[in-house]
Amino acid sequence: MDAKKTHSNDFIEKSIGTWGKWQLLIVIAVFLVKFPIAFHQLNIVFLAPSVSFMCNDNSNSTCSKNCSGYIYDRSLFSETIITQWNLVCEKSQLANFAQTVTMLGILIGNMVFGVISDKWGRKAPLVWAVVIQVASGTLCALAPWFWLFLLLRLICATATGGTMITSFVIVMEVIGSKYRTTVGILYQIPFNLGHVTLALVGYYFRNWRHFQLIISVPPAILILYYWILPESPRWLLAMGKTKEVVQVLEKAAKFNNLPLGKIKENVEEAARNTTVSSKKKAGNVFHLFKTPVMRKRTLCISFNWISCGFCFYGVAQYMGRLAGNIFINVALSGAVQIPGTICTVWFIQILGRRNTLLIADLIAGISIFLIVVVPPDYSWATTLLGCNSMFWLVMCFGTLYVYSGELFPTTLRNAGIGFASLTARFGSMVSPFIMGLSSTSKWIPPTLFGVVPLIGACLCFFLPETKNLPLPDTVAEAEILAKGQNKGGIEMTNTTTGC
Repeated sequence: MDAKKTHSNDFIEKSIGTWGKWQLLIVIAVFLVKFPIAFHQLNIVFLAPSVSFMCNDNSNSTCSKNCSGYIYDRSLFSETIITQWNLVCEKSQLANFAQTVTMLGILIGNMVFGVISDKWGRKAPLVWAVVIQVASGTLCALAPWFWLFLLLRLICATATGGTMITSFVIVMEVIGSKYRTTVGILYQIPFNLGHVTLALVGYYFRNWRHFQLIISVPPAILILYYWILPESPRWLLAMGKTKEVVQVLEKAAKFNNLPLGKIKENVEEAARNTTVSSKKKAGNVFHLFKTPVMRKRTLCISFNWISCGFCFYGVAQYMGRLAGNIFINVALSGAVQIPGTICTVWFIQILGRRNTLLIADLIAGISIFLIVVVPPDYSWATTLLGCNSMFWLVMCFGTLYVYSGELFPTTLRNAGIGFASLTARFGSMVSPFIMGLSSTSKWIPPTLFGVVPLIGACLCFFLPETKNLPLPDTVAEAEILAKGQNKGGIEMTNTTTGC
């Protein structure tokens, strides 16, 4: 079956169009949720910035066993979680653990809300996640004990993971296939803007409790999603809710000035066919390692996901500890991601998926690694190198989302992307502790953050280019494509993702 025939059979796309006012308003509304996602994932930069301190008994040793308390330099921040709970000396890693807890929560939220959204729809779980995020984030600012702060932070991060997965699915399910890849990449721009905005909030609110409240309370307006957003018509169809599907599609068609046609008849016919098509067996995670080709692809692409999670969030936190103005450093590291995200769309079209990932890994790794050799007096150089690495790291992330979807066959695509992106969370959970090693040796974090993407670049040579190639439906087809024998082999479905 060719691509044209496949697309013509997508009656939802035919009914509401690939792109129109209806899709635009939904995308704009859903994009707003990316701001609090960025706030809660990256707020550790201003919750626990490095701070100078000394023992209150005027001892030369800042971490003396006889020290009964600490005096902190409050010239830049009046209060942080470090000064609030004395997270220094033997407790110094607890501040890094707070960020690891966040990434653990994101991981849990991705998994839990992924299951919930499949059962209860896309809209309701998104609203639930927003409510939990606002409530737990606000309570986090009022926590009197560090352990309670960690618990509330875990809950907030779990909800944030929920908003990430459900919002992305909603956008992908209302956009036509022609624009799905491009919008999927540009979906990261509001996150980049949130990164920049975080620096602005940090500049005006130097007390961590006030800062936490400001990033947690305003997103309560997103609860309006319950009344604004429609339920995904694709989920409604999969659940056999034909009446609701017709209502959503007719409203969308009217909004896009398209004829209603035979929407009701098409929905009823599709509902009958869904039962038949749903019997097609899908693979699981274990099938990703069953054959040599799948095993190699899974390991290589998963390492690149780990590299992205490890380096992106590690360098984002590292930018807040570089010499110079912390607010400018963080704002710049967020701002450079915007052109990086936009350039990703162009790069993967011109250079292909593998070459884009390879080049981005290579330049990001070298940029971070060069920070080690820059003299301390040249703070502008370290900031420039850090920003350059963020530019290419965000390109890695955008490329991986597209590339992963094309590497795995249809029967393993969900399992493959899910497993690979899951590994990124483990990388991001480790990165805060690498940051903690800067107190021992300042060269360790940039060295590790630089070496890992260089390894990822090397692994790209073991992956095939997927640009303009047909997507394999089965593992057998993937094996043949990998060997370059598809010309005279089997007939495959040509359903490239639009780039």
